[in-house]
Amino acid sequence: MRHMKKAAGVAILATVALTMAACSSSGDSGGGSDAAACAPSEGDVTLTFTSWIPGIEDAVAIWNDANPDIQVEVQTGPSGNAGTYQNFFNQLEAGNAPDLGQIEYDAIPNFRVQDGLEDLAACEDVVAAEDQFLDWTWGQVSLGTEDEVYGIPQDQGPMALFYRSDLFEQNNIPVPTTWEEYKSAAEQIRALGGYITNFSQSDINQFAGFVWQADGQWFQNDGNEWTVELTSDASETVADYWQDLIENDLVAVYPPWTDEWNNAYNSGEVWTWNSAVWGANSIASGAPDTAGKWSVAPAPQWAAGDAAAGNWGGSSIAVFKGTDHLYEAAKFALWLNTSEEALTSLNETAAIYPATKAGLELPVLQEGVEFYGGQKIYDVFAEAAGQVNPDFVWGPTMTQTYADVSDGFKAAIAGDGTLADALADGQEKTIAALEAQSIPVAK
Repeated sequence: MRHMKKAAGVAILATVALTMAACSSSGDSGGGSDAAACAPSEGDVTLTFTSWIPGIEDAVAIWNDANPDIQVEVQTGPSGNAGTYQNFFNQLEAGNAPDLGQIEYDAIPNFRVQDGLEDLAACEDVVAAEDQFLDWTWGQVSLGTEDEVYGIPQDQGPMALFYRSDLFEQNNIPVPTTWEEYKSAAEQIRALGGYITNFSQSDINQFAGFVWQADGQWFQNDGNEWTVELTSDASETVADYWQDLIENDLVAVYPPWTDEWNNAYNSGEVWTWNSAVWGANSIASGAPDTAGKWSVAPAPQWAAGDAAAGNWGGSSIAVFKGTDHLYEAAKFALWLNTSEEALTSLNETAAIYPATKAGLELPVLQEGVEFYGGQKIYDVFAEAAGQVNPDFVWGPTMTQTYADVSDGFKAAIAGDGTLADALADGQEKTIAALEAQSIPVAK
């Protein structure tokens, strides 16, 4: 698998330089070179940790059994942009944030701008662990710097096509290899009373993955100022494609992660999902009656013969500002994301696809998956991971950007405007948000 480069992280480096004046700092920016900031605490320690990863309690239990002097209390909640990130910001403002939290790569700059994360570079073990991770994932948590680290990489999210192989075969519909073929299949499936997929009103991360695959960008940074490109040609191509499917009733529009959404997949009403590797667990848990009927194929391409994939998600475990136990929090985060027992547990319960080099060789990733008819689905995602453009850049206000675009998508689905309109409105609001934080924006 071709390792992704640090380019995206390097571009984000400018975020720190351009936005520190906007940070509401409560001291220095973290540990930095001050090793004393990462000294062990005296006596027993209890850490608090918030995540939305299914079954993460199992991995934490393994740690707790082996570390009676450093116990971790885990609290689960909705995914980041579904509420947990806002909870984190509220808790940081109130001074009662947990010690550790799950933060996706695209949200790290947002928390950094708010000065909400500890710099783990103060911990020698963290610095020494850099070589264990894929280069691009380390670049995401270090923001491209040489001496700062704002989280421990956990996973990555290369995208592919989950599909009901039994239904495609029974109805003699070829598995689509291009987006043009995907629309043709959508028309055939709709004629049979089903939908080829569900278009998400709120998972803007997924839409960003489609743009990523189309070689589009949403942000650029030249080291001096940000360019916002939500309305790039690639974005508009993707938006127009899905707008056409929505207007012609070729896709379902259930709110994601709801009982309606689960039932649509469990009942066979919806036949495919363009998702990341972690989606394997979402389908298995949400559509248990369909076990053995799913397969995974490469993502449809914009042109026949192309080999490009988007990325959706990928998380880190970060330590929040104000913790009294930086050393212990960093030790736990490293264990959770590097040990074979923890990574195996996370894969078995949540289909986590590790960010470590050794993690990709886990025995569990070399096996066929029963729910997917025994297919070695991770072979497909390993190929996809090598097809993801490493240069996609995240902006410093992604939480706000996602929220604004999601509002527009919901309106478009209700018949008020289009997806392209939502992107244009999101661009205007993103630029306004950057300027409000004194972050230079290209005109």
